Amino acid sequence: MKITIIGSGAWGSALGRLLHEGGHSVTLWGNMPAQLGEMRRTGRNEVCLPGVDLPRDWTLEPDLGKALREAGLVVVAVPSKPYREVTRCLGEYRGIVVSVAKGIEYETGLTMSSVLRENAPQARVVALSGPTLALEVAKGIPTAIVAASQDLDAARAVQELFHRPTFRVYTSQDVLGVEMGGALKNVIAIAAGGCDGLGFGDNSKAALITRGIAEIRRLGVACGASPDTFSGLSGLGDLTVTCFSRLSRNRGFGERLGRGEKLQHILGTLTAVAEGYPTARSAFHLARQRGVVTPIVDQVHAMLYEGKDIAQAVHDLIGRSQKSED
Repeated sequence: MKITIIGSGAWGSALGRLLHEGGHSVTLWGNMPAQLGEMRRTGRNEVCLPGVDLPRDWTLEPDLGKALREAGLVVVAVPSKPYREVTRCLGEYRGIVVSVAKGIEYETGLTMSSVLRENAPQARVVALSGPTLALEVAKGIPTAIVAASQDLDAARAVQELFHRPTFRVYTSQDVLGVEMGGALKNVIAIAAGGCDGLGFGDNSKAALITRGIAEIRRLGVACGASPDTFSGLSGLGDLTVTCFSRLSRNRGFGERLGRGEKLQHILGTLTAVAEGYPTARSAFHLARQRGVVTPIVDQVHAMLYEGKDIAQAVHDLIGRSQKSED
């Protein structure tokens, strides 16, 4: 099958490599011709996937229209901010489109696959999400993920296409829950990184993760997701890896804040998007709309958008009134 990956960052490149290993013809689209040229010349994407050999016989295409010609399946692996604009090109597409981006659109409160369904109304949309660090996937380290769609046949088709000996794919029909877990965990991971930067220990992070998953579940259920989904790979699994891994961009983002770096300096030096930054704003807004209590999201939002000192944010979080565990 000819598969087109929209997005040549770490995740798009890692999934393209995985699908190529499965015997598929892969076209990788990126909007930076110089980057694609370097990948073509070296067989590497050193900025995103250092030390990983990439296929030499896949197609690297800077023209999106050409990349989509005769594609049997499309994978959308671009950040949440340009997601709506980039996916407008899929208005007439009738095949399966797999969304692997993790975010919530601020203006609408929609997850990425919901945006995709608006832009590609004739496509069969599947969300693919879980505890999947791109570099580990590219290196063939055992990983599990969830393919979610209201169209169970489409989810099963994606399961079959992506499954590899070291890449196990489960299916789900709770698309909203799978995507909410994947988006909101990035906000909690910024807080977890802040704990690292402040020099806190594992007790602190375990408490944060436990309360974080409760918070994610509350907001997800208020939006219509199944509570059970948040105990699975796309909920607790993704939250755990993102909060603990040294490879996690969002945890690293929070750690730099905790060490005292200024927000604008951090944003100016990032080589890849930390999705928790825009998602904190979207999640805060969504929680206010739904009337959901989200103390961790609130404090992360205050740090990122209201100029609040991170030490004060942690103090205020710990100093909340006592309550029973939910």
